[in-house]
Amino acid sequence: MKKGIIFDLDGTLWDACDIVTESWNIYLKEAAADLGIQLTVEQLRSVMGKTMTEIGEILMCRAEPGRRAELTEGCCTFEVEYLKDKGGILYPDLLEVFETLSKEYSLYIVSNCQEGYIEDFIGWSHTESYIEDIENFGRTGREKSYNIRLLAERNKLDQAVYVGDTEGDYNSTVEAGLPFIHAAYGFGKVPAGVPAVGSLKELPEAVRKVLG
Repeated sequence: MKKGIIFDLDGTLWDACDIVTESWNIYLKEAAADLGIQLTVEQLRSVMGKTMTEIGEILMCRAEPGRRAELTEGCCTFEVEYLKDKGGILYPDLLEVFETLSKEYSLYIVSNCQEGYIEDFIGWSHTESYIEDIENFGRTGREKSYNIRLLAERNKLDQAVYVGDTEGDYNSTVEAGLPFIHAAYGFGKVPAGVPAVGSLKELPEAVRKVLG
């Protein structure tokens, strides 16, 4: 029986909000000087987990509707290149936990990010040998529930659990028909009673309770 753990990225495996904010402000200072947009880390953190389209509508609200998508795409493209050198903050014990989990389960990532972002994380964290497959909004243009199901079916998983930190992650997982574990150390909250971990180190035991 093939069992898999599908991870969210931001707020679950790393925190790249500072560097993402920095990269977006650099791009916007040149590409949208007329709008005077200066983003804060808190603004970026508040939209983590949403699709890039939703993020653009919120953060680029000063721009005309037709320009919002253009600016968001430009920010995302610049961000991917910027992150290759800057990286993000990996949550404690990431590599050790991946090593432990990979002995019993296949590991994957599904995020609402653009293409190239998950690859940046994998390169920065040196987790190429652990992550077997990825999916994202940038590649499919579809919501997270669809991408979770797509990856699970593509990899012929008999059982799988999704690990994420926001209510959006939880709702998407429920819609996809999979069990969910809340990364309670991350950016968001979920309904009471949902299985949760306070750190990555607690994850192996939590997963065994769900998948066996």
